[in-house]
Amino acid sequence: MQEHEERKQRRLDARSLRGLAHPLRMQLLDALRRHGPATASQLAERLGESSGATSYHLRQLAEHGFVEDAPERGKGRERWWQAVDESIRYDSADFEDASSEVRGLAEVFIQEAAARHGRELAAWLGTRGQWPQAWSHSSDMSDMTLRLTPELATELIGRMHALIDDYRGRAPDQNAPESEQVRVHTHLFPIKTG
Repeated sequence: MQEHEERKQRRLDARSLRGLAHPLRMQLLDALRRHGPATASQLAERLGESSGATSYHLRQLAEHGFVEDAPERGKGRERWWQAVDESIRYDSADFEDASSEVRGLAEVFIQEAAARHGRELAAWLGTRGQWPQAWSHSSDMSDMTLRLTPELATELIGRMHALIDDYRGRAPDQNAPESEQVRVHTHLFPIKTG
């Protein structure tokens, strides 16, 4: 359990951002987290890429500690990959004094993450009629406007993340009836009111 807890979330730093801030690498990591171990060829087929491209980017992800071999899956020359961590934490404060190169990589990362959130929401909206009614009633697409200070916003983010982590610890067995992976997107940002 201790090892699982340590591997749950990875906080990005300048070095790891260099290894992740590429759209295909982010897609590969996301696919491994969602669907489990896979080969470069399987990921290439899933993502509509060449196996040469997926192999290269998987090696780059491995060099930066995002993915590793899944040796219990390998047969002969077939190399299986698995995600090392369950999630990533990006904190813009970690990059305030970074070089322009690292700030550019941070921009690539957050723009791709935002685009992925939009794609995931659109996919859900396009397929929600194919899910049992219980899941339609258990989904949420809310927006709320509050007046907060930066300190209160930071506190709220921390409390939301803690609540989500509590539910992660309560997850049912993977084979439990009606159990599905769910995605939770949180966005908290200031808006102009005038």
